[in-house]
Amino acid sequence: MHSIWELTLHIAYWKYAARRHLDPTMEAGFPRSPSNWPTPPDRPDDRSWAADRQLLKAEHESFAEALRRFPEGRLNRRPPAIRKWSYGDLIAGVLAHDAYHTGQIQLLKRLWSHR
Repeated sequence: MHSIWELTLHIAYWKYAARRHLDPTMEAGFPRSPSNWPTPPDRPDDRSWAADRQLLKAEHESFAEALRRFPEGRLNRRPPAIRKWSYGDLIAGVLAHDAYHTGQIQLLKRLWSHR
């Protein structure tokens, strides 16, 4: 099982990855690596944890802004780099992904509090 920190970074990355399809003009480059499951710092501290929570918040806000600007009429079209799913599917997938991993985080928090 992944840690809360790993899940936080993973959720942030997938918001970034989906946003790249919604807005192909955006600059590429997620600030953490490896991309899908970024590694938390070797020596975690409060400052690094706060920075990575801020990264998730910023990616969430950027994703929400991309959704606000995205033309509703394109929801059933497919992004050029994705042949299997429409933009609407991509958006719904990110929301389901967030809900799934947020549930994992809540479970980890509950298990930790009962240790």
